[in-house]
Amino acid sequence: MIKFTTPVTYQQYRYKIGYKDNILMLGSCFADSIGSMLDYYRFNTCINPFGVLYNPVSIANAAERIAALKTFDDKDVIKTGELYCSLSHHTSFARNTPAAFLENANRSLYAAAEFFNKATVIVITLGTAWCYKYLETDTVVANCNKLNPALFKRELLSVSRIIENLNRIISFLPDKQVIFTVSPIRHIKDGLHGNSISKASLHLALEEVVNGNNITYFPSYEIMTDELRDYRFYAEDLVHPSAVAVKYIFERFVENCFKPNIGALMRLAEKITLAEKHRPFNSESDGYKQFLAKTEELKKQFYGMRQKTIE
Repeated sequence: MIKFTTPVTYQQYRYKIGYKDNILMLGSCFADSIGSMLDYYRFNTCINPFGVLYNPVSIANAAERIAALKTFDDKDVIKTGELYCSLSHHTSFARNTPAAFLENANRSLYAAAEFFNKATVIVITLGTAWCYKYLETDTVVANCNKLNPALFKRELLSVSRIIENLNRIISFLPDKQVIFTVSPIRHIKDGLHGNSISKASLHLALEEVVNGNNITYFPSYEIMTDELRDYRFYAEDLVHPSAVAVKYIFERFVENCFKPNIGALMRLAEKITLAEKHRPFNSESDGYKQFLAKTEELKKQFYGMRQKTIE
């Protein structure tokens, strides 16, 4: 039989994720994409509480701050244009005043720390080995926040430096199931050669820290570049995976890393999510009231079934 794709092989995942788990997602915008799918199916999640993080150093810094509940203060605030943010956050956290930024940043941190204490699964999505170092403090930043490029130095993290920071991440998670993955998003601003070096460096480092027990690897990158080896599976920018590709990778994630009997609950969760997105022409109609009552019954059924999986 002629094959038109190269199937990816998966390691054996001893721990299988279920609805009893609390899943913390940290890393690149691909973490947001998979996290959104988990939300869609009503899993318990906390997704990128500092916004998107691309490099291993910034992810390790975020994990350390969450684990230690180290709050942000005035020393962390920088002005970017007319807004205020920090070099530990994505620009989506920027606010009109320093006080507003700190309130938002620390509220997200407190929520993440509370979630972290009960989290059972941590998914780390590594985006790139390239980073930017803030020259004034000689520290790697999560985001340059549109500041003057002359304030930063662009560097490629060595494999040993990546390993060091992956081990830092793991050290904060001794009782968690950790799943590492490499984002399939192409960082073409680094150049195609630079992107290849970056992804290879991440893979070499992960090879040293993944143990197959509580530290595992899921091949998102390989699925995209081998099983879905075609530009039609990219978005219009030819950088990000398309919605179809994200869904395909998520299905492989569930198929290999989740409990085998979880499908029925996920299908029920999807019905509820779609029902909640429905917008009626007439919210006072008897038909819509019946629709709402049916949705509430679905929720009772879902939460009842989910509770049984937890007990």
